[in-house]
Amino acid sequence: MSELWNYELDAMEKGFDVICGVDEAGRGPLAGPVCAAAVILPKGLEIEGLNDSKKLTDKKRRELYDVICEKALAYGIAFADHREIDEINILQATFLAMRRAVEQLQIKPQLALVDGNRDPVLDGIEVKTIVKGDSLSASIAAASILAKVTRDRYMEEQAELYPQYGFSVHKGYGTKAHYAALTEHGPCPIHRMSFLKKFYGN
Repeated sequence: MSELWNYELDAMEKGFDVICGVDEAGRGPLAGPVCAAAVILPKGLEIEGLNDSKKLTDKKRRELYDVICEKALAYGIAFADHREIDEINILQATFLAMRRAVEQLQIKPQLALVDGNRDPVLDGIEVKTIVKGDSLSASIAAASILAKVTRDRYMEEQAELYPQYGFSVHKGYGTKAHYAALTEHGPCPIHRMSFLKKFYGN
């Protein structure tokens, strides 16, 4: 079994039978939602090419997305939108998306392996945070792929509604082209105004 299973196997030895991985995509962009996913994989499932979503090509991520959805015992994918981000801040919105994703799981996990170093506090579920977990845990890597692909697809849909911003290319991140579009057109309805305060000087 690959090293990606070390955290899961260690937890199983401690008596945890049902373990989910949790990760998010889209904390940094200036526009759109943050997306989180939770995934429960069958024990020891080897998915060829599974890795941190940031280390994969877009094509590979989309291929793996289908494999993960097909082979996972359960998965959930959820958003916290730009309004919620502006209202409660990006960290709390990320936790909200994570809780929503976990709540969607048809099987309740006993343990959640969560990417990063902050505990989202999941009701009745023990949490273990793992820094760089998306490249260290199979379950978190799978969650990172579902979250990233889902958010990318959402931003591609938004690009059709707001073509002047180039969302299909940069997915809302603060690229030079994105800032240039903001200067020319101002923000659109899915921009995170809390992320643009400095840019607009207020």
